[in-house]
Amino acid sequence: MEGQAKQAYFVNEAFSHEEHPHGGGGDNLHRRKSGGTTKELQLDLGQNKKGQELTGHNGSDNGSSSLPNIDFDDILPLIGEFGRYQKILFICMIPFSFFVAFVYFSQIFLTLIPEQHWCHVPELDGLDVEARLALSIPMMNGEYNNCYMYDVNYTEIMAQGKVMADPKWPKVKCRNGWSYNYTEIPYSTVATEQNWVCDDAALPTYAQSIFFLGAIVGGLLFGWVADRYGRIPALIGTNLIGLVAGVGTAFANSFWEFAAMRFFVGFAFDNCFTMMYILVLEYVGPKYRTFVANMSIAIFFTGAACLLPWIAYFVANWKLLSIITSAPLLLVVFTPLIVPESARWLVAQGKVDKAISILKQLERRNGRQVPAQTYQQFADSCRRMREQEAQNGSYSVLDLFKSPRLRRTTLLLIVIWMAISLVFDGHVRNVGSLGLDIFFTFTVASFTELPADTLLTVTLDRFGRRWLACGSMVASGVFSLLATVVPVGVYSAALAIMGRFFVNISYNIGLQWAAEVLPTVVRAQAVAFIHIMGYVASIIAPFIVYLANISTALPLIILGLLGIVGGLLSLLLPETLNHDLPQTLSDGEEFGRGQSIWDFPCLAKQVDEDEESRRNTDVEVRSQAFVRGTQTGASLTASTGGELRSSILRRSVKSRNSTKL
Repeated sequence: MEGQAKQAYFVNEAFSHEEHPHGGGGDNLHRRKSGGTTKELQLDLGQNKKGQELTGHNGSDNGSSSLPNIDFDDILPLIGEFGRYQKILFICMIPFSFFVAFVYFSQIFLTLIPEQHWCHVPELDGLDVEARLALSIPMMNGEYNNCYMYDVNYTEIMAQGKVMADPKWPKVKCRNGWSYNYTEIPYSTVATEQNWVCDDAALPTYAQSIFFLGAIVGGLLFGWVADRYGRIPALIGTNLIGLVAGVGTAFANSFWEFAAMRFFVGFAFDNCFTMMYILVLEYVGPKYRTFVANMSIAIFFTGAACLLPWIAYFVANWKLLSIITSAPLLLVVFTPLIVPESARWLVAQGKVDKAISILKQLERRNGRQVPAQTYQQFADSCRRMREQEAQNGSYSVLDLFKSPRLRRTTLLLIVIWMAISLVFDGHVRNVGSLGLDIFFTFTVASFTELPADTLLTVTLDRFGRRWLACGSMVASGVFSLLATVVPVGVYSAALAIMGRFFVNISYNIGLQWAAEVLPTVVRAQAVAFIHIMGYVASIIAPFIVYLANISTALPLIILGLLGIVGGLLSLLLPETLNHDLPQTLSDGEEFGRGQSIWDFPCLAKQVDEDEESRRNTDVEVRSQAFVRGTQTGASLTASTGGELRSSILRRSVKSRNSTKL
């Protein structure tokens, strides 16, 4: 615990420095007390409040910078960074991880259409399948046509004893519906029941795009709810809408009824998990956020995604599947009994006392004791922060486009994130075109999330964001293109799944990277805007997958090229590892200036902390370049100020990695 206390003091000293654009911005040295126990940390803070100047907080307009600023990441080590209660919260993420996987992927299994489907000819119902096909369905490229039948009098043909069709017979589109071969897909779906094939084959694609439109509207709506009424009400509301619309899907009798239900199910996409994800991350110390953020996805989300196809397979009823995957969302009503409201949101609303009461509950449940003086200092810091926010005014996303370098960075982030989102969603939905059993292929492809997240947890803070993002995106593109030049089947599926594996890595990097590059004063709004642009790209993804009806190689070619282009563009963004996060717009304009495209963080020389500690037992000096502003949880800390300023788009903290604000 002693080492943890020292580390917390050092890291958060740097973060507090970052949060004051008027104080210490030009000081390139960060100092920390050579401390011992947690109690000693408290005494140091108390002494500073009595008059000792805290390094990095000088020069404030109101003169209050001589007082110590204690933020959540200062107080969490005292309460317990990953104690008994945080572990309970981590376990509570399981149902919400299942919810988002079911909401996101269920439509794939609700609208499956067997590749083998042919015009139904009632007059031939007495014959077996092969006899019916031989007599009624024309051949095209060596296969029976899905959309045409011979236009003849089948009663007379049967009376004449013919068993083979004459290719010269006139052809006509299906008149009496279709017959489906349910060997590989052992149940009827809404698409087969309503015959969304041939001229109507694009209807499932339209429904999926309508789902993403709902995600955009739901994101804005519940972002406003989260800002106005709190994270818990937003979490409950989004899950309940997903519940009602998901169950309602089972009773849809037409395409437009189905599409309307999918639109409202889209309200729950991301939100049904994201709000819970944010809440848990806020109460976990920086040291454990990488684990909690990545493992909640790698284990819980991946487990749900791998389980879903087999639920569909064994239930074998699309209506029951829709109900089974939606009904569990009702569990959200029990959330307030276990999960506390966001203390950061409460502070942003001026409800500091209520936030402190929640922190005291965590303290008791973790078996810790924190002096009342510490809570008082925390309350004073929060109030000073609010006052400073009021003085500094407000900013919007438009401010990102007012200066050249920041505008360039923002546009690059938008384009790259749209490419990542499109490639990711395209790979998710293209599994049905890989020539193998879709249930098995979907499971294997989904399982790639586990090794991808695990590998990223180990490598991200070692190799940095830029080259990992570039390498993973380009690798995804290369494997996607290779999948088009090998025979359809095991080989093409294996290469396409490798493409999915690498885009999983770049997806997680992109979520964190955008939050780190953008300035704190607009971080929440800007990241939300970028994610919404990702939803816009996802609207296009089903149409790219639909091109498989023309050629199975087309979707993979497009996804491959997009991956390579997106990866190369990422080299133009600044590296954030081992750099303080930009606080002001001017910081954002200067951030990354002077960086070389060939800079590799893993090759940068690090200061040996133990050796430095032996040389100076009282005060340790660290250059600003050494301060890891992007260490796990840095963005979350740095956005304390931005939390007070962001508007209805603050749901941007949706990110799936460690620093998501």
